[in-house]
Amino acid sequence: MRRLGSVQWKMPCVFVTEVKEQPSTKREHQPFKVLAAETISHKALDADIYSAIPTEKVDGTCCYITNYKGKPYLWARLDRKPNKLAEKRFKNFLHSKQNSKEFFWNVEEDFKPVPECWIPVKEIEQLNGNPMPDENGHIPGWVPVEKNNKQYCWHSSVVNYEFQVALVLKHHPADPGLLEISAVPLSDLLEQTLELIGTNINGNPYGLGSKKHPLHLLIPHGAFQIRNLPALEHNDLLSWFEGCREGKIEGIVWHCNDGCLIKVHRHHLGLCWPIPDTYMNSKPKFGRLRDIILDV
Repeated sequence: MRRLGSVQWKMPCVFVTEVKEQPSTKREHQPFKVLAAETISHKALDADIYSAIPTEKVDGTCCYITNYKGKPYLWARLDRKPNKLAEKRFKNFLHSKQNSKEFFWNVEEDFKPVPECWIPVKEIEQLNGNPMPDENGHIPGWVPVEKNNKQYCWHSSVVNYEFQVALVLKHHPADPGLLEISAVPLSDLLEQTLELIGTNINGNPYGLGSKKHPLHLLIPHGAFQIRNLPALEHNDLLSWFEGCREGKIEGIVWHCNDGCLIKVHRHHLGLCWPIPDTYMNSKPKFGRLRDIILDV
């Protein structure tokens, strides 16, 4: 099987989206919804969405594994954001309806500082050697997760740099209906992105662990392929999310042949998330750490 794409950028929706002046079910106090129309987006068609591999969109926080200090390391997402003056200028530009004109960023002066070890995401647009912000005014990037960094304590709980392993949730190789928690060498995960899920991540939609005994795991992006997805039609997908056991997930991510990633979230279809009894929770899990003990 070909290696699936990594999540370095925000993914576009498979459908054309439209803004509705209704209270959001995704974000509290947001007075509008972003909903999917019935038309497939040009980005999805250009990426040959019909030959893409559909996978479960997992609700966590994005991570990346690449080298740091000569060894494979887990990296946490850290977007470089504009300072107050630049952010105000950018918001005024967006509200001025002058979107036909391009906003000018001074990357060296307009953005808050980041740690020296920070790196931008792959394939980011550059200007004069500086990474450029996305349409939201952020420069997406990564920072390495050090063992004693309290800010990323839940990230560091899933890796052991002494043994060079990570705690990963994936399908059991002999039984796809079974989920396996295992210690995977970091070297096997190099240049992959993964989703960190668990007790203290995003409200814990999968009910992992407890306050007294927190549990956090990594899931490689694309690990949970969807086998029996209906036709790529708005109403068919809506029925699948509402009526199928396999549809009790946050969303779908299509991995296209050109490396492009396209998604649809339950909220795009007007459905709620999180939900009780997710598909992931319906699968039995067991641990296979062999003789490796993670220091968590």
